[in-house]
Amino acid sequence: MPPGFFENLLRLLRGPRGSDVSFLCHKLLSERGEASQTVVAQEIISAYQQMNPEKRLEFYQLLCREFDPDHAAILHAAADYQRAPGPVALAALTAAVEPPRQELFRRINTAFHGTETLVGMRAEALTLLKRHRELAALDTDLRHLFRSWFNRGFLRLERVNWQTSAHMLEKLIRYESVHEIQGWPDLRRRLEADRRCFSFFHPALGDEPVIFVEVALTKGMAGELEPLLDIRAPVLPAQQADTAIFYSINNCLAGLRGVPFGNFLIKHVVEELAGEFPKLDCYATLSPLPRFARALSENESLDGFTRDRLRRLLTDFAADLTSAAGRKDPVDALFHLLKDPLHHREALAEPLCHLALAYLTQARREGKLYDPVATFHLFNGAKLERINPFSNLRPYGLKDSFGLTVNYRYFLEDLEENHERFVRQGEIQVSRGLSQDLRAVTAAWQISGEKPAAQKKK
Repeated sequence: MPPGFFENLLRLLRGPRGSDVSFLCHKLLSERGEASQTVVAQEIISAYQQMNPEKRLEFYQLLCREFDPDHAAILHAAADYQRAPGPVALAALTAAVEPPRQELFRRINTAFHGTETLVGMRAEALTLLKRHRELAALDTDLRHLFRSWFNRGFLRLERVNWQTSAHMLEKLIRYESVHEIQGWPDLRRRLEADRRCFSFFHPALGDEPVIFVEVALTKGMAGELEPLLDIRAPVLPAQQADTAIFYSINNCLAGLRGVPFGNFLIKHVVEELAGEFPKLDCYATLSPLPRFARALSENESLDGFTRDRLRRLLTDFAADLTSAAGRKDPVDALFHLLKDPLHHREALAEPLCHLALAYLTQARREGKLYDPVATFHLFNGAKLERINPFSNLRPYGLKDSFGLTVNYRYFLEDLEENHERFVRQGEIQVSRGLSQDLRAVTAAWQISGEKPAAQKKK
């Protein structure tokens, strides 16, 4: 290819309106040659990178406005399919329904940094959605494409250790959002012989991690967070471990929110660990309840903790709560004690675990489980194993969940069945230790004549 080929081609393609991003987008969709498509796509990316926030919003609105499907063509294709169903009519209907935006994004993706740009574009659009609902179509199309582009076949699993490049380790520090890494000594302890860290990478994103998980090798199922994060904790000889605790899972890129590759990561890491440590017989998490405190305070929704529900759920603990708080009403007593939970651990431990079980299995928001972490692990086929009171005493743990954590356990032979039951019937698998308490929680949650939430479809 002669020197300056792409530059000369770009000058020809620009024409009199080449700096107009709308013109460039339409031009990109009309191009048939692969080389010319790539050049125009690169020009769109360059123009996008130079836009200020106001111009980017205008660009997103333009994409939603000018690259919607043709509604008349959809109706025409649907009528043709209804008259004569068949592969040809179905293909025509499928083509009519797909927004031109998706093909535009596919072609932008062929340019250098195309995938990275589109992921960043969605991340920015997500921050604007609450104020600009018209951008929902942009989000939907990019999420649809990312589900294909970031499927398991394209992802590469790598172990991260102390020998990994400093550049990559700095990204781990930056992206850790569950339990903040307090500098290099903290990170080094998380990468010792009794720890493992694995990350998924995508070929189009270079050394940018997509998601990573931190694992502690322990003796027995960990029920407290601090021993896992204490940089002074002694290193357990890995061959003595019988349990792998997944204590932190981090999605690194906001633009990939809602793309479900975390389940692939968990299963793949379990396979890696089982191959390296055949004696491991327990795979579990030590997970946060990030919205528990918020859910308790939001008591207006019929799908959440109404005051009547709280009173019924606290029946067995009412005497201890009212005595400790000096309040007649157990609900008032609970919230009074929660102002300083550490000073009232004895009175709060059991009722909080009971309420947390209700929160994890019954509380709903927009028809789905209120807790996103519970949804993630239950969707992956895990079992709700144990609720641990006052096991995360760090400020964020007390703020979000009054110090509670949860163990979800992964039984490899049950993953598929548990996943299917959760997806199809909304059925949540719990350990024997929680089963009796779950029956009590379900009964207390139920409003007269209402079907128990745990038996509803998501």
